[in-house]
Amino acid sequence: MSTSTMFQDFLSNIQINNAEDISYRYGEITSSLNQKFRDTDSKTANSLQVGSYGRHTGIKGISDLDMLYIMPKSEWENYKGTGGQTKLLNDTKNAIKDRYPKTDIRVDRLVVTVTYTNFHVEVQPVFEEYDDKGQSYFKYPDTYNGGSWKNTKPRQEIAAMTEFVNQKNKNLRKLCKMVRSWKNKHGVGMGGLLIDTLAYNFLKSTNEYDDKSYAYYDWMSRDFFKYLMDQPNRDHYQALGSGQDVKVKKPFQKKAKKAYEACLAAIEADGTDAAYEKWKKVYGRPFPTKPAVTTESARARSWNNTEEFIEDLHPIDVRYEINLDCDISQNGFREHPLSYWLTRKIALKPNKNLKFTAEPINIPHPYTLKWKVLNRGTEAQRRNCIRGQIQLDSGNLQKIENSDFKGEHIVECYIVKNNVVVARNRIDVPIE
Repeated sequence: MSTSTMFQDFLSNIQINNAEDISYRYGEITSSLNQKFRDTDSKTANSLQVGSYGRHTGIKGISDLDMLYIMPKSEWENYKGTGGQTKLLNDTKNAIKDRYPKTDIRVDRLVVTVTYTNFHVEVQPVFEEYDDKGQSYFKYPDTYNGGSWKNTKPRQEIAAMTEFVNQKNKNLRKLCKMVRSWKNKHGVGMGGLLIDTLAYNFLKSTNEYDDKSYAYYDWMSRDFFKYLMDQPNRDHYQALGSGQDVKVKKPFQKKAKKAYEACLAAIEADGTDAAYEKWKKVYGRPFPTKPAVTTESARARSWNNTEEFIEDLHPIDVRYEINLDCDISQNGFREHPLSYWLTRKIALKPNKNLKFTAEPINIPHPYTLKWKVLNRGTEAQRRNCIRGQIQLDSGNLQKIENSDFKGEHIVECYIVKNNVVVARNRIDVPIE
């Protein structure tokens, strides 16, 4: 399979597969608000799809959807005073609640969150204004610390994305989608607007891909991650189009460096079966698998492939970080954390106790933690002990394991919120 075909299949695999359901929900919410504030039942008028879905850069598993509802100008007098921000959000919530009385609908500082199975919509009621240049912007309510009105410019962000897509041979949106698959695979806590802004800045910095397409997406991946790893540490960027601040939740350069190195390895393996697995290490399970070939040795395999994949159980939309650490002891005595061994490239010996501890970072409750322990190598196959099943946490955010035999051992953890994986992390444990 050629590079072009691999990346075409990859982008096809991450295409949003529930657009009809999403559009239906947007329409129902819009209709309920139009009935409340305008006495009409239009499912399209006065609302704007924003965020990744509105910029057409979201991928399969997208769970955090954003929508603006544009209020009638005549309603400003009812909400401009003290407490008006809270009143507007509560009135918005109640209007949607009338339509969906059994749905979980909550006010959350800036928005009204409507939670469905597999995704939620954050509805932000806004008043449209125009600056001295005639450009549109929206005033939205913030209930924090007594309440205030803030400004947002999503039309400019959508326009910049659309214009630049046409200038760069439609590569911008495709790069944004590929990067989302990378961040979901490796648990990188980057927001969608930050990803789109960095991809925009990268393609703006080079003419190399102005007339290139899928056949060059291996090089484009390599060069983008090189661009990302070389970024200075910053706490924010200016968003494409609007120029508004986009927060950097956590440094991404270290994981970008690993992705760059993985791209180099995948490009070196071009034309071989190994290329598939090497690109999977960059972009995860959605990247296509090499065509299956049935052989006598495969039919005679003596071990059971019991590995499960979180992508088969839940949509993936990583938005938060989770720390994963491991303490190692023997006969009850702590020796060193796993990082001590890994940084010194010292493999573990068998018969040690390993305690893995997960620490969710600023993830609002409620959520569920799940674990996966996978063994790889000839010894795991000989013992028919691949494992890899995904299991619920016992309640203490810990997983206890033993280093029984040599080989590659992988421990992953996942945070599942509203049936969506919103954080993940992984530790590789070499045992000799």
